[in-house]
Amino acid sequence: MTSSLARWGGTGRYADIDGPVHYVDFGGPADGVPMVMVHGLGGSHLDFSLLAPRMTGRFRVLAPDLLGHGLTAPDHRTSTIAANTDLIDRFIRTVADRPVVLVGNSMGGLIAARQAARHPETVARLVLIDPALPLVPRSRLDVAAAMIFGRLALPLGRPILAFRRRNRTARQQVREAYDRCCVDPSRVPESLIVALVELIEHRESLPGIDDAFLASARTLLDINNARRAAWAALGDIVAPVLLIHGEQDRLVSVASAREAARRLPQWTVDVLPGLGHLPQIEAPDRVASRIHNWVG
Repeated sequence: MTSSLARWGGTGRYADIDGPVHYVDFGGPADGVPMVMVHGLGGSHLDFSLLAPRMTGRFRVLAPDLLGHGLTAPDHRTSTIAANTDLIDRFIRTVADRPVVLVGNSMGGLIAARQAARHPETVARLVLIDPALPLVPRSRLDVAAAMIFGRLALPLGRPILAFRRRNRTARQQVREAYDRCCVDPSRVPESLIVALVELIEHRESLPGIDDAFLASARTLLDINNARRAAWAALGDIVAPVLLIHGEQDRLVSVASAREAARRLPQWTVDVLPGLGHLPQIEAPDRVASRIHNWVG
């Protein structure tokens, strides 16, 4: 798998956090503030492969693969939201070794927010990119996305995942994901698609990846379905927060980001028109510029 990492100028490494945890060190000033980037459900370090190089002039950028994702095999470990939050906490303390700018996308945004709320001493600033926020009542929900998550909550989630994988090539899986997550999938570089295909084909030989995905997905749904507690937890964050949200996100409605702006006026909330659930892939220059300007 080193070939797909080399394309982005990153170095793949492993940390021992109750077992091997893969991460990519994208470089940056040795004395720079560490920036840790946390990917979403079904994602990997590659979700930040376009944004990370745009941040290394100022930050030392690290992108870990969560449990059961990317090149971090589940092994004997569970991959719930709680377990992955603990992984990020230990990663910050042992690898970054100082307070970080913590960046999270989608499920990674939820994990990053929980880390900032529970361990404020580890997070200097928090950047949330289309985070998994609680659903706002009466907001428009994408039907296809709702059906996918609904099926995963069922006991038959595991055979559904296996069936989808058997009946789609790795390239088809990547294309479907970007069709769902991007407003304009043609913005995704072919080189990134090739790297993701490589990663998917490699992961087919790893045992337990479907169970790991389902554990993450189901605990994600449980947390955000308890809306009152989820919003209260976000209010516990003391670090400065920048929330970037694609206006045409089909997975997390922009209504949730606007509700966050209403409930949490101390946050800086930017809604980006013409973008979906992965702004850091569709428009990495815009996202990088916004983060740099906000940090000041």
